[in-house]
Amino acid sequence: MNDSPRAAENAPSINSKLAADADANTFIEIQFPVSKLSKESYKERKANYSQTLTGLGKWSGRKPLIMVRATILGLLMPASDDPQKDREIFLKVLTMDEVGLWRRKRKSISLRDIHARLSDAERRSWFDADANPERPGLISGLTRVQKDELQRLVFDRLSYDGKLVYYDRPEQIDGPSEQAWIEINAHLNTHANNLPELVRELGMRRFGHAPRVGDAFCGGGSVPFEAARMGCEAYGSDLNPVGALLTWGALNIVGGGEEVAKPVRAAQKKVCEAVDRQVTEWGIEHNAQDWRADAYLYCTETICPECGWKIPLAPSWVIGEKTHTIARLEADEQNRCFHIEIHEGVPKEELADARGRGTVRSSRLECPHCRNSTPINVIRGDRRGDGVKTYGLRLWENEDVTPRPDDVFQERLYCIRWVETWIDDAGTPHRKRHYRAPDAADLEREQKVLTLLQERFADWQARGYIPSRRIEPGDKTDEPIRTRGWTHWHHLFTPRQLLVHGLIIEDVFEESAGDAAKVSGLFIAGRCADWDSRLARWIADATKENGAQTFSNQALNTLSNFYGRPLSLLTTTILAPIESSRLFGGALVATSDAREVEDDSDIWVTDPPYADAINYHELSEFFLAWYEKHLPGLFPDWHTDSKRALAIRGSGRDFRQGMVDAYRNLASHMPDNGLQVVMFTHQDASVWADLALILWAAGLRVTAAWTIATETESALKEGNYVQGTVLMVLRKQMAGETAFLDEIVPQVEIEVEAQLASMLKLEDKDDPNFSDADYQLAAYAAALRVLTQYKGIQELDVNYELASERKRGQTSPIEKIIEDAVKTASNFLVPKGIDKPLWRRLSAEEKFYLKALEVESHGDYRSGVFQEFARGFGVREYDDLLHSGKANQTRLKTASEFKRKGLGGDGFAATLLRQVLFAVFRVAEREETKEGMTWLKTEIADYWAQRENIVDLARYLSGLPMPHWARDVAAARLLAGAVENDHV
Repeated sequence: MNDSPRAAENAPSINSKLAADADANTFIEIQFPVSKLSKESYKERKANYSQTLTGLGKWSGRKPLIMVRATILGLLMPASDDPQKDREIFLKVLTMDEVGLWRRKRKSISLRDIHARLSDAERRSWFDADANPERPGLISGLTRVQKDELQRLVFDRLSYDGKLVYYDRPEQIDGPSEQAWIEINAHLNTHANNLPELVRELGMRRFGHAPRVGDAFCGGGSVPFEAARMGCEAYGSDLNPVGALLTWGALNIVGGGEEVAKPVRAAQKKVCEAVDRQVTEWGIEHNAQDWRADAYLYCTETICPECGWKIPLAPSWVIGEKTHTIARLEADEQNRCFHIEIHEGVPKEELADARGRGTVRSSRLECPHCRNSTPINVIRGDRRGDGVKTYGLRLWENEDVTPRPDDVFQERLYCIRWVETWIDDAGTPHRKRHYRAPDAADLEREQKVLTLLQERFADWQARGYIPSRRIEPGDKTDEPIRTRGWTHWHHLFTPRQLLVHGLIIEDVFEESAGDAAKVSGLFIAGRCADWDSRLARWIADATKENGAQTFSNQALNTLSNFYGRPLSLLTTTILAPIESSRLFGGALVATSDAREVEDDSDIWVTDPPYADAINYHELSEFFLAWYEKHLPGLFPDWHTDSKRALAIRGSGRDFRQGMVDAYRNLASHMPDNGLQVVMFTHQDASVWADLALILWAAGLRVTAAWTIATETESALKEGNYVQGTVLMVLRKQMAGETAFLDEIVPQVEIEVEAQLASMLKLEDKDDPNFSDADYQLAAYAAALRVLTQYKGIQELDVNYELASERKRGQTSPIEKIIEDAVKTASNFLVPKGIDKPLWRRLSAEEKFYLKALEVESHGDYRSGVFQEFARGFGVREYDDLLHSGKANQTRLKTASEFKRKGLGGDGFAATLLRQVLFAVFRVAEREETKEGMTWLKTEIADYWAQRENIVDLARYLSGLPMPHWARDVAAARLLAGAVENDHV
């Protein structure tokens, strides 16, 4: 299969104006609208399966397209001497300005919301005089133009967050208005009418040709796809063929426009219909009442070593919180086992009881018969001897698709959800779901499925319709081998899953015409495998009763109970929406090691596996097992294994050297004025120090860094995980100067303060662009900008630092410089409401507490931000100051929550601020100032000298906007007034 060729180049000679622009600073090196881009990225993430590329299949590291678009534009757009105008134009191009947002508006604001946001006078002009605020009515006779005017009036008053729900994503409209293009061209001295024209013109000015953008770790394909859609010549490569395949699909199926997407959709529909006919003919998904299966719930079973009973395993016997459906274990004394009864609509008490009667808890069997608890690893027979751990389960052979009778873990179908459909006398269709325990006929159908599979098994494996590949041991792939004895990838699927999935793929490759349809068939196989395996969890919460993906986390965790999808549910997986888009630049995809890439790019945008806990090289083999026998015919130049031995991974010496080799190679394949952006997801001084050494050794220097929030709200609620992507901007290291460490330190301090001052100058008070975390990040970037501008530092041996394995607690010289930069930033960023002279006199603990209060006031409760400020102020222990340390719920104690705790000790307990907090507590407790004033005068020896500082601190506390501070805010206001009016 041939990839689409790069578009023909036109490279006229560069005149003096263009030559000057070729080396000029770019927009992204000076500023970046991180707040708005974070919100746009969040909106894109929240779109779930309506995102442009998600229909192709799973790739956890796929970056939001708006972030990629903004990054590439930011690298091409020159920075002028008018940063405010630059920002305005940048937002216009991305339709993120006020006019652009209105163009993107698709949903109407409800009359109720409009009514609530108007003044009384405005309501009288637009609404009936007696309008009910809950159901207001407009005055009669309004034209469509007038109604649009009313919508615009209220839309413009909404915050950026408030507007999010009403508008489309930038990629879903045709770009800025004609008037906007006039303003854009006037500022940039261009002649574009659309984004691809602008991109190519800016590329010509900077590089002499249409810009070439490459990604040597392309994964899900966001960077090459968006680059080609913007008009760049795109290159994508990945050592992993699963990533390369997704990228090819993005460029050639999604990017092929309707002429490709339409026949692919038709092929998907044809496959679905053909498989449905066969499944119906076999009669393996319908019961005697002609109900159709909607979900199959399975559990494992094992023998309790204490009593010898066979125990079904599940962490809970709740099947549906919403429908109050449970499984109830009924003892069979004669056969020493349990029957499983299914009950719908049970009382709340019975639902709660089923929730607490799970037979597996904390990796232990909790026997419902003898009430003994046994570790699962003991049941497996794991043992340790002579320092070697041996796993006790029988290893399955290729032909095994179900457990053998003497295996430790058996498997049992314990519940089927059926769908009953009928049409009433009025012709109205109805659907009703029923949960039922399997009867004898259901178990006969399970046996029929097994027989049908066994008849096809060898042939289908030979043809690649079902996997035949062994599971290679590894950090993640050891899990199914160790915990279930599964040795081949097809062991992760039930006979029913293998039969239906194999039938789907057989139909794709025997009936589909055209490579795009066959590649789409591989994506169908991957999606079905992800959504329908023995590793797919059943979700029984109050909002939904369905199954999760295999890769709802980045592991291969085996389950005590799981669910399977019948074809009726797999239909939505087969028919996943294939979006269509148009590419304006050529593209090339390869399976290459980043260390061996030979194609040149003007810009490299990469998301490397830096200190990454996700083992893509192992997890991708789950999908590759379904693809491997089809890839050679479709992509004869590609390799068909994950090349895990060559993957750059981990965090040790070999990993660092691999990264140096990769980025040195990419630097050698870009021009002297080329640019790179490295995306990564860590904000830790040691990680930054390692990355700085890697990029520095590769011949690159840092020019800027920004953080874009890329995780959805649901991910944030689950814990303090990665919440943003750092974009580090780099250029080639062209200088030959060296410096001494003692020269670097003051330069870093100056650079940090200059960077923060420029950001504060650009800040919009009404619509803030930067968060507290962004200012911290700026300190990291400023430090690296100073360090990497030099060819070397006299006291620092880069190769030695890269090769050395640091011990826990050991700090490298670069890490020390970065930490000093963070301290500079922390001291520079005085909380609003605190005077600088007072700030300088405060202790580290007091600064941390006040700055953390400001972070809280901005609605930021991430523990990582608190940790960074603690590090910046040099505060080692601050747990006693926290009311909660939970991820994304971290906050400080209020004055009333402190009460007397910690008074009279060292550190924060000995500070003036702590005395003020206690005085505030006493005022709030007594609702008068006398005892608070008495405390201050008694405990603060130099009360009169400190009186103004006490007033300033109390005034700051009295301005806190957090609801949980309300009582203490009022008390602080009273205390500040009393101290201020206190005279000798």
